Amino acid sequence: MIRAPFLSSIIAPLLAGTLLAISINEGFHLINFLLVLVIGIGLHAAVNVYNDIYDTIQGTDKVNVHRNEASGGSGILQDHPEMMGRMFTLARTSLVVALAGTVALTFFIDRALWPHLWFLYLLSAFFSKYYTAPPAKLAYRGLGEVSVWFAFGPMAIMIASVSQQIGFHPQVVLLMPATGLSTLSILLVGQLIDLDADRAGGKHGVASRLGTCKAAWIYLFVQLAIVANIILLAIFLPAPGWPLLFSLIPYLLLFPKAASIIMKNHDTADIVKKGAKLTVLIHVTFSLLLILGMGLRILL
Repeated sequence: MIRAPFLSSIIAPLLAGTLLAISINEGFHLINFLLVLVIGIGLHAAVNVYNDIYDTIQGTDKVNVHRNEASGGSGILQDHPEMMGRMFTLARTSLVVALAGTVALTFFIDRALWPHLWFLYLLSAFFSKYYTAPPAKLAYRGLGEVSVWFAFGPMAIMIASVSQQIGFHPQVVLLMPATGLSTLSILLVGQLIDLDADRAGGKHGVASRLGTCKAAWIYLFVQLAIVANIILLAIFLPAPGWPLLFSLIPYLLLFPKAASIIMKNHDTADIVKKGAKLTVLIHVTFSLLLILGMGLRILL
């Protein structure tokens, strides 16, 4: 119901941001880290559940014939519409859990960081529901890509660093883009698969607005921007920066095939699904190796 495998998209930036803050501070606050995990997982669970709820209510999931593990929602409400009430309860409970974590974390960080923490929680809670819910319906108004990048990149990295007593720091800002772009890559390839359903349901993402060819080129640009971000991190973070380059291994081994499939077959959903699976694998492997690289920097 919460699409747990995709929680890696929030856990990765929280871990990476925490490890970077540790390298800056040369210290670790365990309770703060556990609380920020509660906040992040609670908010992401709410996103996933609300997304299923409102895509079902607004008809997008009903007409989607290409649902798969990379896109199209869980499909639970299509098979079990009687579970709508339980899904609402789960989404609201997830927000309450994240709120409780935020309240608790407030007492463990410097007062000067309180506005950062609470702004990040409130904005994240807004995104969680109104990514698909009316009246905002961000994903239906062409703002879904921006909100996904911002939530899983800058916002997730920032709340992790705030939990470790670090505010806006140049190193933190430099880390912000990559993790959000990685999650965005999954959204973009999913839009290629879900195009017909999105258009029928009025969900106007990049593919729906610009067409599959331009969306495929944006996907390619996003992936290459991740590579550029990691190279910049390796160069400009205090030495040693080279362990971060391990995170580019999936871009050497998997990305050429994924890009080839998506660029050549962007308008054929069933073939793009193969590229989507590779994109998810790239995302997971990249995230794990980025965390490993951040950890190695501390050890070395």
